[in-house]
Amino acid sequence: MVRVFLAGASGVIGIRLVPLLVAAGHVVAGMTRSVAGMEVVRALGAQPVVCDVFNADKLAEAVTAFRPELVMHQLTDLPDEVERIQEYAARNNRIRTEGTRNLLTAARAARANRFLAQSIAWTPPGRGEAVAEHERLVLEAGGVVLRYGAFYGPGTYSGTDRIPPPPRIHVDEAARRTLAEALAAPSGVITVVEDA
Repeated sequence: MVRVFLAGASGVIGIRLVPLLVAAGHVVAGMTRSVAGMEVVRALGAQPVVCDVFNADKLAEAVTAFRPELVMHQLTDLPDEVERIQEYAARNNRIRTEGTRNLLTAARAARANRFLAQSIAWTPPGRGEAVAEHERLVLEAGGVVLRYGAFYGPGTYSGTDRIPPPPRIHVDEAARRTLAEALAAPSGVITVVEDA
């Protein structure tokens, strides 16, 4: 049993990870930014925490109060409509850089001994620097970078009708593989994609 603080618990992969972690016997705090997200997290079996990753002091308090052994970063700032992704590029880059720094600082303050973070298995046009900075921060802290392929399946941009080109992964399989491959992995990069 591991105490897991999952930031991004109400997101597309977070809502799949929480019940898997709970079913495996782990104690989970699920962080979300909204009251609506809090109700989703509670319904999934985790202790909800409403917090903004950019409020560094409140974040450190929230993580420290839970006393996690593992902090998992599954935060993104993406729109509901795929056509608007470019509009959100700066916001998502901020999650990857400032958000990651704040979450790592909070994890250190809480003396968590493991840190896992979502990344991507491709380089987005014009945003490679933020992805590289995010991964560097995680690896320098002794964490694990999870390079996911493009998600497809219910609740994703591709839904169930369209399968994106490689690198890709069904979001349910991505959640299962995260538990199977990453929770006890040593520091490094794990690529979570379908076989080509």
